[in-house]
Amino acid sequence: MARNTRRARIGAGIALAATAALVLTSCSGAADATSDEGDSAVDAAAATSVADFGSFADLEAAAKAEGQLNVIALPRDWANYGEILDLFAEKYPEITINEASPDVSSAEEIQAAETNEGLDTAPDVFDLGLTVALQNTDVFAPYKVETWDDIPDALKEPTGLFVGDYGGYMSIGYDSSKFDAPESLDDLKSADYKGAVAINGDPTQAGAAFAAVGLATVQSDGTLDDFQPGIDFFSELQKAGNLLKVDVTTATVTSGETPVVFDWDYLNAAHMADNENWKVVVLDGTGYAGYYNQAINKDAPNPAAARLWQEFLYSDEVQNLWLKGGARPARMEAMTEAGTIDADLADALPEVPAETVVPTEEQSTKAGTLLGEKWAAAVQ
Repeated sequence: MARNTRRARIGAGIALAATAALVLTSCSGAADATSDEGDSAVDAAAATSVADFGSFADLEAAAKAEGQLNVIALPRDWANYGEILDLFAEKYPEITINEASPDVSSAEEIQAAETNEGLDTAPDVFDLGLTVALQNTDVFAPYKVETWDDIPDALKEPTGLFVGDYGGYMSIGYDSSKFDAPESLDDLKSADYKGAVAINGDPTQAGAAFAAVGLATVQSDGTLDDFQPGIDFFSELQKAGNLLKVDVTTATVTSGETPVVFDWDYLNAAHMADNENWKVVVLDGTGYAGYYNQAINKDAPNPAAARLWQEFLYSDEVQNLWLKGGARPARMEAMTEAGTIDADLADALPEVPAETVVPTEEQSTKAGTLLGEKWAAAVQ
């Protein structure tokens, strides 16, 4: 991983979110669990915590009785999801994990829930960028995991409709056999990068692509209140013939089809295993950070398994697995204080900018609207 000694290390990791006032407010009312105390017939779809099941063992029993868990948009090479999925399958062999459409966008996850509403194939859970999460709170069921208090308030919707889980910094990955390390956005406008620069998805639908525009905005002396400078940057890349409109995957990086990629640092770093020349840089200046959010489908066909999955993801073991994948887990600060963090993995995190921004709810919503209005025309 390319590093710069002028960057400050954020040891606890979670400080990247604390640098901005990401205060999330409840967007819809949360219904209380409907099960009666002592009633063995728990309404899993209404459960808002383990207490509504009685105990954690009762939650596990309910999930095992359902026997299925439908996940969507979880690429196995994304933030160590492969190991995480395999660990859940090993821990709960009674529950079959159905992995659907691993490469779809956050927006397409919601579309899949709408298309499959009422069917056994509907997703039970979501993994979403913040903008899409904010736009779709009516699709989610509120739930607070047992480790809720360890999650910073800045990363969670107060009723548990959606909760940040793992995050990182927007970075630039590049094939060092073809390019020198870019030191600024302006470098990418040169003829040396003809048809070479890709982003991970469509910023009106995908969180990583949205963040790429956010990074371009703050690196172009703009602010998160107005993403126009970032849109203008990618428009200039398009006019120069440098913007490559190819969906980024491990295969496209390995083959050289996408030799320069805007993506989260932990995703770009994962490509190093398949391309010895692949390097990653987080630009000097203002850094752009963000978290992906977990949410439960309010119409989940397997509501108990969905809630068990959430508990699993926020456990010490899996929070350390995010760290193993190069991402910064939501509970990192609390786990560091408790001594449950993997210190070696934490120390291996890359250097990051001293100044970091994270979009607020209002900024994300405003940026999403602007991108919807102007992105397509800017890069056509």
